[in-house]
Amino acid sequence: MHRPGAAKRYRTVRLPPALRTLAWLVLGLLLLPYALTPLYAVVKPISTLMIWRRISGEPVQRTYVPMARISNTLKLAVLIAEDGRFCEHHGIDFAEIRDAIQDADNIEDMRGGSTITQQVAKNLFLWPQRSYIRKALEIPLSLWIDLVLSKRRILEIYLNIAEWGPSGQFGAEAGSQYAFRKSARSLSAFEAALLAATLPNPHERDPGRPGPDLRRLAELYVTRAARSPQTAACVR
Repeated sequence: MHRPGAAKRYRTVRLPPALRTLAWLVLGLLLLPYALTPLYAVVKPISTLMIWRRISGEPVQRTYVPMARISNTLKLAVLIAEDGRFCEHHGIDFAEIRDAIQDADNIEDMRGGSTITQQVAKNLFLWPQRSYIRKALEIPLSLWIDLVLSKRRILEIYLNIAEWGPSGQFGAEAGSQYAFRKSARSLSAFEAALLAATLPNPHERDPGRPGPDLRRLAELYVTRAARSPQTAACVR
């Protein structure tokens, strides 16, 4: 039998003040994107890469334009190239992620699988280098973005923060002016497909002077766009 008062006493472990401050700081940084996301329903956001370029003194060219001033040809080409199921999933396309992981030996080799919503999460709040930590932060944040913002707003943000040129051109308007000297609302289907094909690497792909490979990829996007009535309806 236990004698009265013989029960073990447990002492509360208290972190040093410096560690407590650090823990609260980390928690605040993790929660900040979730607090900012509702504001982006009306605020014109900029990406972390744009912020970094401005801090480091590098040029940034960006004219934010609403969806009405971006051609449907570009919207459709970008969806075909980047996220054909954009209007069907809730921020994460788990089937695409599974296939991308199966096809890759490690996270650095992984290609595809990222939805437009994930790219918005990465561009607005995270960093470009691939890592498991970034993916772990990106997935719940993408689900939150899809819950809080409309599909139309998510696509508009993406089209205005994507890097579209080698010298700090961000967004569809700056990319279109750089490549074709025309507004994003005036793009032909093939010009729009060239811009969409440039997105993975605007530092090496030039839609204004496309090589044979880039032209073939753009032609493929044009063909797919013509055969994708559901995606076209999503854009409208």
